[in-house]
This record gives sequence, structure tokens and C-alpha cells, in this order.
Amino acid sequence: MQDQQAKFERMKALHAGERAFVIPNPWDAGSARLLSSLGFEALATTSAGYAFSKGKLDSFASLERAEILDNAAEIVAATDLPVSADLEDGFGAAPETCAETIRLACGVGLVGGSIEDATGDPANPIYDFAQSVERVQAAAEAARGLPFLLTARSENFLWDKPDLDDTIRRLQAFSAAGADVLYAPGLPDLEAIRTLCAAVDKPVNVVMGLRGPRYSVAELSEAGVRRVSVGGSFARAALGALMRAAEEVRSTGTFDYATDALPAGVIADLMSRSGRSTS
Repeated sequence: MQDQQAKFERMKALHAGERAFVIPNPWDAGSARLLSSLGFEALATTSAGYAFSKGKLDSFASLERAEILDNAAEIVAATDLPVSADLEDGFGAAPETCAETIRLACGVGLVGGSIEDATGDPANPIYDFAQSVERVQAAAEAARGLPFLLTARSENFLWDKPDLDDTIRRLQAFSAAGADVLYAPGLPDLEAIRTLCAAVDKPVNVVMGLRGPRYSVAELSEAGVRRVSVGGSFARAALGALMRAAEEVRSTGTFDYATDALPAGVIADLMSRSGRSTS
């Protein structure tokens, strides 16, 4: 727990900086070790990347809490960096389920995690306002006194509800309920990001590398963002490289993809480390 507390303090300090930091998203222990070697200061899991690695859809129906936490535990064990987790909707509608998810997440060594207000039901994709706030409040109460930084997510823009005012209202309420970090994936442009950051009193996470416009870390910092994640986009980039390599072999019978592949010696060095970063 002492080591976990130290990681938690490092994670908190990163969010208190004057500029945005990047928290990339490994999907397994191997990708965590690779990212740790590059000088990043913290990591976050990705439900999408994990799902792809298991041949599953990134969906509430496909992913169970136990497997997400097992995957997170493997990532925590592979690195000395602080790790936050994508905890979906807390794996249940009830506030007490969200609270239990936070306690279990902290128990596997995570020092942070996110709870979202999406239901997974296309017919009713977002929890109503009151229930959304109750769920975040329960998660925040569970995290109180633990080395755990709670991120609250408003998913409107990912579910065809592009209402910036409601998104801000929700994030403000989540902050008042005890969330430490606020996150609204899918915002349409830099002006919306700037407006949201100015309207809330907690650090804001923005995801890059997915659909929509792309902005540099410097641009996002200027807009008020304090944390930048990449979601499942690194996993998709890896799958893209695999598909291009396989298509080359299948269509032309050549193996030029090997020029860009990581040398075996580099991989052996990464996988034999204790997970310590080079920063």
C-alpha cells in the first residue's frame, strides 16, 4: 500500500501541473512495458484495446468486471508507473455497484479509474441526471481515504447527444459529487474544449487519436486541458500495422514489413525489465 500511495501522489501531482500531460493507454502487460520505456509519466487502461486483444467488441455486453480488473492488475504489475483504469459504467446501474467497483479497482493496485454515464442501452444511452450524479457520488465516497483518483465521464457526444450545456452541467455536478478529474469524450472542436475547461473546477481529460479533429498537446494545454489520453487508438494502430503486414504477404508474397518491425533484441530487453521507466 505504501508503494501504491506513492504512485497516487505522483498521479495527483501530474494533474496539478500547468500544462497537459499525456497518459497513453496500453492494452496488456507487454504494451505497458513498451510505453513505460518511452518516458511517459503514467498509464491508463483501455477497454477497447483489451476487447480487441480478446477478439471481442468494446461493449458493456462483451466485457465483465473481473476480466477488466484482471487485465488492469497485469498492467499494474508490468510497470512502476501510476495506472488509472477505464471502468466503463462501473459495471452496473446501481450506485453501490459503482462503489464496489472502485474498491475492487484500488485493491488490484490501480490509483485511478473512470466511471461513465453511458448505459450501454442504445434505446436509452445515457443515465438520467439524478442517477448519474448518485453513481458518481457513491464512487467518490468509496474512493475517500483510498489512494485513488476518480474520473467522471459524460458520454453525451459519443451517443449522438451533442449537448454541450448538458455535458457541462453533468460534469459540474460530478465535480460537486466528489470526482477528481472530468472527462467528456467526443467534443467537436477546440472551442468546445476551451468552453468546457473554463466552466469546471477540476482537471479535464481529453482523448485524441479517435474520430474528429486532432490537436497537439500544446494546443490542448492552451485550451485548459490537463490530461490527454489516446483511448484504443494505439491498439488500433498496432492492429493496422498487423493488417498491412499480412496484406502485403498475402497479396504480393513479399516481407518488406519486417523493415519497420521492432528488432527481437529490443523486445527482449523490454520484456525482461522490471517495468521501470527511463524517465
